[in-house]
This record gives sequence, structure tokens and C-alpha cells, in this order.
Amino acid sequence: MSLQTPFSSSLSFMVKNPCSDLEHVVQKPMGFVKFGSVLLPGRRQGVVRCGSAVGEENVMVSSGVLFQPFEEKSLARQRYVDECEAAINEQINVEYNVSYVYHALYAYFDRDNVALKGLAKFFKESSEEEREHAEKLMKYQNIRGGRVKLNTIVAPPSEFEHMEKGDALYAMELALSLEKLVNEKLLCLHAVADRNNDPQLADFIESEFLAEQVEAIKKISDYVSQLRRVGKGHGVWHFDQMLLDEGDAAACGVWFVVVHKTFTQKIKRRFSEAPSTFNYLKTLLIRMVKGEFMMMMVRPWDGKALRCPLS
Repeated sequence: MSLQTPFSSSLSFMVKNPCSDLEHVVQKPMGFVKFGSVLLPGRRQGVVRCGSAVGEENVMVSSGVLFQPFEEKSLARQRYVDECEAAINEQINVEYNVSYVYHALYAYFDRDNVALKGLAKFFKESSEEEREHAEKLMKYQNIRGGRVKLNTIVAPPSEFEHMEKGDALYAMELALSLEKLVNEKLLCLHAVADRNNDPQLADFIESEFLAEQVEAIKKISDYVSQLRRVGKGHGVWHFDQMLLDEGDAAACGVWFVVVHKTFTQKIKRRFSEAPSTFNYLKTLLIRMVKGEFMMMMVRPWDGKALRCPLS
């Protein structure tokens, strides 16, 4: 093709092999003189090659300006060594890999022929949590002036049935192994911070990850023990229902406007057994019992009434 420029009557491009790495041969009649990063009219320069490979030098566009890749150093970086930066990127990769496995477990238990909604919910929340951990590490990497480099993640399996243990126990034991792996990698990251005298990174790992990781290991260990007790039969369904109800029966803060005799007051109460969303509330009644207001909630899954005094 032919392009008109202020410095030449014609500028021709020849593509040798469009299916492989592109190699353009630029012919410049009358020539250009390179002044800084701009080509100016002058003596003949010969041939300029530009390829598709990243980082190849002498890349020329039709404007006559040369753009060469460069990497600017972070202005925020201070006492942040390359080893710590690489360790953070490795931990990001670990978190994303674990999140990917949890998401595969969620998809498995959400199938119509498996239909264990409690386990599906648990693994979906676990996947989101691990992804949030990865994003938190990425945010910290940018705060310290590092460069986030996302590596390849491994494709997880799609089937989790086990002939002896059953799918529920097998999946929970896998989750326990993954949580211990994440904890081990976090401890290695903390050791890298200590070795490079980086108290800020060490404090970040301690305050944001380590305590939470120990609690997660204990929680999943309890689940593994319970599943080993119930076996592969009907007990798995009851365990699944427990997981399904657990999040909705967690502690939550609810605001109530209570009218008592001659004045109105706003009360914030925390109920240890109250569902976190109103989707699981069948009825919500405020009753007067002996001069005191009572709240009664009926859980639809077992019909249990929860009576919580508001005074």
C-alpha cells in the first residue's frame, strides 16, 4: 500500500509472511535523519524492520515517530526488594488457583443430579473469599510500588465423586488440604519478609491473613470430622442442610423501631440465631408480653420459633 507523508512522496510496506511473525520492510526514498525519537528529512537511512515480538526495537509507525518500550520505576517504592515482590505474585497465583478449585466444587454440587445446595453455597463463598484475598494482595503490591504479574492457573477437575468416601467428604478433605497449603505459603511469604527485614509486609500478612487462615482450617477440620461420622448416606443431606442454614442463622444486626407507652426509641439488637436475610423469615411479629416487647421469628426449614426480648 502507499501512504503520503510530509517527508516523502511514497512510503511502501512489504509483508513477507502474514501467518507468522510479521516482518515489515520499510523503504524510505529521500531518507530521514533520526533526531531523538523523531525522523526528520535528511540522508537515506536504509531499511527499518518492525516485528510482532514484544520489545523489538526500531518500531516505526506511519507518523514517522519511533516508539520504544520502556519501564518506569515506581515513585512509591521504598525498601521493597525484588524477592518480596516475587513472593507476593506467587501468593496471588496460589489464591487464584485455590479459588478456581473451589469454583469447580461449587459447580459440581450445584448440579441437578447432585443437588447439595449447602455444599454448593459453601464452596462458592470460599471461592469468592480466595479471590478477594488475591485482589487484596494485588492492591498491596501496587501500594508498595511492585508490579503485579499474573501467572497461569491450573484447570481443576470437574468430577469429585469418591467410591469409598463419597463426594461430600472427599471435597471437604480436599478443601482442608487447600487451606493448609495456603497457610503454608503465607508462612513462607512471612519468612521472606522477615529475611529481607520488611516489617510492613510481615505486619500485613499477620493482620490480614494468618489469623483468618487458622480459623478456616479449624472450621473445615470440624466439617471433615462430622462427615466422617455421618458416612455417605442420609446424614450427608442433613449436613448439607446445616451448611445451607448456617449462613442465614448467623449473627446479624437488625434495626427495630419500638413504641413503648409514651415514647419511641430506636434499638439495635444482635441476635445470634436470626437469619441474615428476610427471605428466610416466614413471619415477623412484634408482641406485647407483660409490658415487654417480644420479637418472634419462625424458621421455615424446621418450624422453630425464636423469641427475642427487645427490652
